Amino acid sequence: MKGLIFSVKKYSIHDGPGIRVTFFLKGCPLNCKWCHNPEGISPFTETVMQTNRVGDREFSNDKVVGKYYSVDEVLEILDKDKVFMDQSKGGVTFSGGEPMLQFEFLLEALKACKENGYHTAVDTSGYSSSESYKSIIPFTDLFLFDIKHIDEVSHIESTGVSNYGILDNYRLLLECGKHIMVRIPVIPGINDDPDHLERLKHFLISTKTDSLKKINLLPFHKIGSSKYKKFNIPYKMGNTEPPDREEMQILKEFFLETGIKVKIGG
Repeated sequence: MKGLIFSVKKYSIHDGPGIRVTFFLKGCPLNCKWCHNPEGISPFTETVMQTNRVGDREFSNDKVVGKYYSVDEVLEILDKDKVFMDQSKGGVTFSGGEPMLQFEFLLEALKACKENGYHTAVDTSGYSSSESYKSIIPFTDLFLFDIKHIDEVSHIESTGVSNYGILDNYRLLLECGKHIMVRIPVIPGINDDPDHLERLKHFLISTKTDSLKKINLLPFHKIGSSKYKKFNIPYKMGNTEPPDREEMQILKEFFLETGIKVKIGG
């Protein structure tokens, strides 16, 4: 069995505890307006034009985005950096895209990673069947769970899908006893209005269990905007500016009222 992966990030320190290797699985059922990984949206390999500059000269070539990896190949990559992960109490993270879209591969990879002694994390939007989440729970030590908008209509408008099942899956994972970090993208004009933030804070308080270890506030950025043209995808955020440091600090203080640890960034 093989999975389609568009990026392998070594020495990652923002996708769970310690030093990690993060595998970004291709394909996502959401279409978030602010997505910074447009190369992860399509579930298929894609060929794009890559331009490199050497001095005053430019060189262009085709680049294939997405490569199939077997579970054994995933383990080979991990084994090369195992000493760093062990010393830092790190591990492996499966992200995307949405890793649950390649559920069968994800399940087998998680099983193999656990059998080989790796701490495992899954970075997910929550958009999959509850049965799929139940299947991976025994092999997942940490869930990085996105909550993009608490209102269903607004969630559909900004991501293309309902959040109804997402919030149900969030409650399911809270009950499983595994560690969870909630990730909240802070997107100006979409989910940063006071009414929504108040409702989101109340939701986190009302559903809180000992499983919820941290809230990560992820400020909107434009780093991925230049990728959109390569993939013939319209960039929907226009001239939207990232929230400044003061705004993020105010939000951090606001969410600390939940009684949960809060961090700005991953």
